[in-house]
Amino acid sequence: MEDLVESILDYIRADYTDYAIMINGEWGSGKTYFWNHKIRNKIESMRLNGKQYTTIYMSLYGISNLEEISKKIFIETTQLMDKNLKKYMQANGQTTIPEYAKTGLDMANFFGVTQNGNQIDYGQFFSTDDKILCFDDLERANVDVIDILGYINNFVEHDHIKTIIICNEKELSTKLKNSNLEMKTFIATYLLDKEGNLDKKVDKANDKPMVEKIQDKIEYVFDKANDYERIKEKLIGETFEYAPEFSYIINGLLMRYERYPELIRFLRENTNLIISTFNKSGTRNLRILKHALKDFKKVFDMVNKAYPNTNNRVLQTMLIFTIAISFEIKAGKITKDKFINIEDNEEYKSILVSSRVFMDNRQFYIKEFDNNYYYNFKSEYRFFKFIEIYVRTRIFNMKVFKDNMEVIINTVDTDKLPGYKRLLTEEYWKISDDQFKPVIEEVLNDVKNGTVRLIDIVKLFAYFSYFIKKDLIDYDMKTIKSVFFNGMNISSLTSEYCDNVEEELGKIAINDISQDMEEILKHFNDLNTQLKDKMYKQKAEDIFKCIPMRMETFYDKFDKEGMNIPIFKYYDVFQMFQRISCASNEDIVTIKEKLVDRANRYTREIEPEMKNIKKLKQVIEDYIAGKATTIKIVMLKDFAIELGNILEKYKTSFFGGKEKEQEEEEETE
Repeated sequence: MEDLVESILDYIRADYTDYAIMINGEWGSGKTYFWNHKIRNKIESMRLNGKQYTTIYMSLYGISNLEEISKKIFIETTQLMDKNLKKYMQANGQTTIPEYAKTGLDMANFFGVTQNGNQIDYGQFFSTDDKILCFDDLERANVDVIDILGYINNFVEHDHIKTIIICNEKELSTKLKNSNLEMKTFIATYLLDKEGNLDKKVDKANDKPMVEKIQDKIEYVFDKANDYERIKEKLIGETFEYAPEFSYIINGLLMRYERYPELIRFLRENTNLIISTFNKSGTRNLRILKHALKDFKKVFDMVNKAYPNTNNRVLQTMLIFTIAISFEIKAGKITKDKFINIEDNEEYKSILVSSRVFMDNRQFYIKEFDNNYYYNFKSEYRFFKFIEIYVRTRIFNMKVFKDNMEVIINTVDTDKLPGYKRLLTEEYWKISDDQFKPVIEEVLNDVKNGTVRLIDIVKLFAYFSYFIKKDLIDYDMKTIKSVFFNGMNISSLTSEYCDNVEEELGKIAINDISQDMEEILKHFNDLNTQLKDKMYKQKAEDIFKCIPMRMETFYDKFDKEGMNIPIFKYYDVFQMFQRISCASNEDIVTIKEKLVDRANRYTREIEPEMKNIKKLKQVIEDYIAGKATTIKIVMLKDFAIELGNILEKYKTSFFGGKEKEQEEEEETE
């Protein structure tokens, strides 16, 4: 982002320019925020050649004629002309009035300004090299964009005013093509009729459907896109693609809630959830996110007021759902009625079950919604009808709200949750003083016995170290670390590999994490790596045991589960060769082709298996050495050659040549 800022400032610093620059980005991505908070102040604080710059910002949103732009410029500058103008021009050798000054003159006349020459600094008014024009929302103007760019070109080409244009070129292109579409279609149809081509459904000479012929005629007669490109080439010297730093902008969005301590604490603790849900929306529209957070404030306030002891996990799910449903509806991804007929969470879950069992296409969207936004986020209650109604209709239905919350309170009873889940899913201070000690003892017992997931033990340690620091529990750190280390060892025997560690650790609802956490994390990473190896070994066994008797199953499993992981690292080379050599010649060729394609597509991911690939190549070569030539021997020989080609790729791309290759050989020996 700083590189983009500097590039724009370099344009401002240039001694002479006869072109404008464009900042292009999607709607709602924060382009105007970027101008106001990253660019404008820096420009106005610059002093070059003794001059301080003035920025003049104009949104073109909704303007219906060019005169409105002139009004905007005049109002911004507030410079007034009088009868002494001619005298001033003669005294200063000024022969022409700059286009920029003409705007002010025209508007002074328009407004009927009383002229007073003694109060006007014409030197300042005629100066254009200290003024920066910024035109925003180009695609949202109600004036022909070609006319607007021609108007702006007067300032740029004749007066050499530094000019920045902010727009969404994607939407601009759509607007150019679709403007007055009915009129264009009518004229194109009329012209085709005059040419005698209208009554033919297909043009036999060009073999084009009538719809396509009409479209071609429209583009030929009304080629606005090319007009735009021509004037853009003349006017715009550089186009910068705006890709926002979401962490910076989201932090800015959250700052508006600083006056609400409970809400801002909750939002900052769950920033990762906000960013994750935003990314899963598949849009870059920060404006929708801003409105979603505003809607969530209403939800958060109502829940805390009426149901102050609501489980923290439920509030997190409400946050995800509010953002998700906002993007789905407001980004135009769905019609608003997708969720109308879903009455409650139970019906939502039943739809998920039916879509999986019966593959009901009508419910496929709900399944995709759930898989997308709640991926790796476990929550029993994931649909809130009162939030859906509020986002869709802007009405906060109190009856539905109370009905939903009563069900939640009765089904998500914190008193019945295991102690460790209470710590992980709700703020610890919501646990009453008389319950806190029993919860701590229960959690320690679960950790000792290893009945808690490995990643959850890591998260629980963060809480315990915090509790020790705050004197909330009477344990020394050495004892606690010993208990947690042993519990992690036991838990690793039954836990599964965690592939989203950063996201899981982001759910810890305290910010003050001790240095002792580093030792716990190191031990966790070691155990998690062992679990990964264990998982891959089992996966390799499940996949390779299908050769040679169940090849269709092998191909299906390999394509879905083994293409982008180093699965050959986790299977015995000699068993692998026995299975491959027993396969049909056709299957040997197919496996070889899959390995080549895989090495090209997932070169970095499968690098750890190269030692076994090298061994497999050697085993095949030893087997075929001295044997009479048969089709299978030829196929195996080709297989070994391709393995060699794969290894050669790694020798040059990753091993760094001969020296690294020798190191690998020495390690093998």
